This record gives sequence, structure tokens and C-alpha cells, in this order.
Amino acid sequence: MTFQITKAVIPAAGLGTRFLPATKAMPKEMLPVVDKPAIQYVVEEAVAAGLHDVLMITGRNKNALENHFDRVGELEATLEKKGDTDKLRKVNYSTELADMHYVRQGDPLGLGHAVLRAKMHVGREPFAVLLGDDLIDERDQLLTCMIEEQGKRNASIVALMEVDPEVAHMYGVATFEETDDPNVVRITGLVEKPAKGTAPSNLAIIGRYILRPEVFDVLEHTQPGKGGEIQLTDALEKMAAAPEWTGGVYGFIFRGRRYDTGDRLDYIKAIVQLAVDRDDLGPQLRPWLKEFASDLD
Repeated sequence: MTFQITKAVIPAAGLGTRFLPATKAMPKEMLPVVDKPAIQYVVEEAVAAGLHDVLMITGRNKNALENHFDRVGELEATLEKKGDTDKLRKVNYSTELADMHYVRQGDPLGLGHAVLRAKMHVGREPFAVLLGDDLIDERDQLLTCMIEEQGKRNASIVALMEVDPEVAHMYGVATFEETDDPNVVRITGLVEKPAKGTAPSNLAIIGRYILRPEVFDVLEHTQPGKGGEIQLTDALEKMAAAPEWTGGVYGFIFRGRRYDTGDRLDYIKAIVQLAVDRDDLGPQLRPWLKEFASDLD
């Protein structure tokens, strides 16, 4: 049976220790990327792909995430009284963006455990998982293509991207077989953060997945792996090895623009890359950047 995918799951329970002290009291997902919190870009991407039912997996001290997508009556009234319709529109936009739901992860047992917490909300239908560390440029199609591919193959689909072999050890890496589509491969194995120099390929998983509900059955029996956590990668490897009942796992190779906000340096690069393409900021930022760069050794 083919289902229309309508639900997106966004794990957002991490502590964000790489951004301390900024994340001591603020969720890392609320760190601004230009003028929007990172999490809003992710929700907007889900909605643009037709996924208006969004479940966020949160943890302690993550109330700011819920507040951001909720009404703020006093602020709205103040902006309306001042006649600041532009800011009022931006505030209301995030409130009306999607049908938002929240569940706490509880124990920090890894990405696989966070996805498993979505079982009751998702039910027995395919769904999307979007990680907040990866921002996909809105001008490049990814999630929509993955949803279409899932409908064609009735399988789980993960997003893959070619990376420098020198950094492959920082990702989950796929072994694969080619298909009749140059953008799609059949995944035969996955390894989470292989030892440096041992990665089986340079195709790495980035944070977008379309998963069949069988993933919940597998996750319930998946033991802790790398880092003592329940790894989604381990569950997907088991699904890839049992296509007769899971549908198998395929990879969609993304060749567009991805912004990594997972560490401090890449976070800064992401802000600059997005800002220079903005109509309201780019014309002034680009010449300043050139002048600034010309003074560097």
C-alpha cells in the first residue's frame, strides 16, 4: 500500500555542548542563522515538501522551541498597536507554519532512541526525519525528491552526499550498488563514523530520511552501538539486509547546497553563505567581505 507522507519528525533533544556557553540556557536549535533560528529553517523545509504535521523530539530546557512556534499575544498586540505590520507578519508566520507536536526523549540514548519516541504519533505509515544540524538551501530540491523516490520504490530513503575521504570518519558512510538512476543507489551496508581511513566509500549520510514504519520494529531490538547510543544507522543497516520485509534502503545523492551548523566554524560559514545571497543583505555584505578578505594575510 502506498501512503501519502504527511508527518515529519525533528529530533531536537541534544545538549549542544559544542556551542557552550551560548547553549547553557538556550537550545542550540534556537541559535540564529542570520535572522531566524536554525530550527525554523528545518520546519519550513518540511512544510515546503507538504509535511504540515511536525513532531519535535525535545528534552529538558527546550521550552524555547515550543514558545517559538506558539502565540505571543503581548508581542503581537504591541506590534499591531505600533503599526509594525512587517514584524507582526514575521511573528505570526512561525506560529502558523505547521501543526506542531512535542514529545520528550527522556533518556539521552541516541538518535535511534529519539526516532523511536515518535512511534505512537507516526503509526504505521512512512514518515520523514529531519536533523537540525543540516540546513538545505530552499532553492535546491531534496526532501520532495526523496518522498517521490519512496513512493516509487516503497523503501526507506536516506540522503547521501559526496564528502572528502579525509572527513568521512565524521559521518555514517554507505556501501552501495548503482541503480538505473544516477542519483539513486541501493544501500547494502552502513557504518557509523568509521575509523579514519577505513570508510567504505565517500558517500555520507546527511540529516534527511524517509523511513518506513518497520524502522520502529528494528529500533526496539537495536542494542546500543557507537558511543553507547542506539544508532539509527545500525537499524538502517539491518533494514538494508532484509529487503523482503522492510523494502530495503536506498540513498538519494544530493548535489545541492547544504549548510552545516553542527560546529562553530561551519555555523559561521553557514551564516555568511546564506546572508550574501539575501536581497536585503547581500548587496552591502558582498563588497564588505571582499574588502575584509583583501586585508587578510
